[in-house]
Amino acid sequence: MIIDEIVGYRPFIRRPVYSERVKPFMGKEIIKVITGQRRVGKSFILFQFIQDILNMLPDAHIIYLNKELKQYEYITNEDVLYNYVKENLKAGVSNFLFVDEIQDIQGWEKTLRSLLAENCCDIYCSGSNANMLSGELATFLAGRYIEIKVHSLGYNEFLNFFGLENNVTTLNAYLSMGGMPYLKTIGLEEYAVYEYLRNVYSTILLKDVVAREGIRNIRFLENLTAFLADNVGSIFSASNIAKYLKSQRDAVTTQAVLNYLKPLAAAYFIHKVPRYDIAGLRIFEVGEKYYFEDIGLRNAIRGYDKRKDIGKLMENAVYLHLIQQGFSVFTGQAGNYEIDFVAQKAGITIYIQVCYLLTDENTVHREFGNLLKIDDNYRKYVVTMDEVNSGTSYQGIEQVHLKDFLVDSLGSAK
Repeated sequence: MIIDEIVGYRPFIRRPVYSERVKPFMGKEIIKVITGQRRVGKSFILFQFIQDILNMLPDAHIIYLNKELKQYEYITNEDVLYNYVKENLKAGVSNFLFVDEIQDIQGWEKTLRSLLAENCCDIYCSGSNANMLSGELATFLAGRYIEIKVHSLGYNEFLNFFGLENNVTTLNAYLSMGGMPYLKTIGLEEYAVYEYLRNVYSTILLKDVVAREGIRNIRFLENLTAFLADNVGSIFSASNIAKYLKSQRDAVTTQAVLNYLKPLAAAYFIHKVPRYDIAGLRIFEVGEKYYFEDIGLRNAIRGYDKRKDIGKLMENAVYLHLIQQGFSVFTGQAGNYEIDFVAQKAGITIYIQVCYLLTDENTVHREFGNLLKIDDNYRKYVVTMDEVNSGTSYQGIEQVHLKDFLVDSLGSAK
């Protein structure tokens, strides 16, 4: 099967960061699981992997099925999947199996584990729900899979997709419309973008949250999502959310809030960021922040008012950049002061404060002062929208414009 037959002759733009992440595992006896929110481009990442394989092995045999396509509706359980794969293997060549949206096949993990043990094909699959790799399932496949998380376009990818220069105008477009890859097809005309994003939002809520989790109180789910959109980057707990919603005549329990937050996070629609005690080196059990997987989807829910929302969206963009770089991200807490982000990866730690503009001495003292209280030599940033020269610093703390921070590869930070 050639790549054009699989893709349907649709051109796609490569996202090299994901090829680099999967490359060490290609051809190895380990299941490659591609996860991420609906419509962030997982299918095209699989196409990209297929293309890479065929470039290396032109005679490779590709078995591909996409559970969103009608022709594969009948593959509903582990036995049907197993028989389909075994019937389509080709003797004498290397076989590669690709299954898109595999979570819709009951017992899929048993088939993949068996196929892996039989060493009959190199296995790749994708899914749109974090629960597919949680609890007992993770134990069942322990040591047999590697997860590769796909995100909506980072700012650097946004520049590449649209062939745009890195300037304030482009940055504002990204903060307004976000980075869903399909924007490349429909363009950046505001009306069309938000119509598309509202449809994606509805699909995620109905298919990946309501239907999958059997949720009945859809109105409360929508109100909760709107609350999260209004409070991006604010520290709160499930009990505080419940109290607020009760004040709005939406009486719910704290447990109900938790029950609705979990499926939103499981659909990769929102990300929970816990608080990290910098001095005590521990994670707090309560009080966290939430950010959206895509800024445009957040704006489709509540609209985009730059005067009111810019600080929230800047924080969301910084958070997305960090996780796209492979960092584990926390909100820093030490005594009475807060650090917006503590990011850690492979022995690297960086600290980041995000502020729209450093308008006065009090703001400067707050943003830089909190970082100065951290007594270590790791890299520290204040990210703003002020026009600053490259390399600008204050007592060793780097001040950087958001548009420059979002194109910086942070993996070599010291």
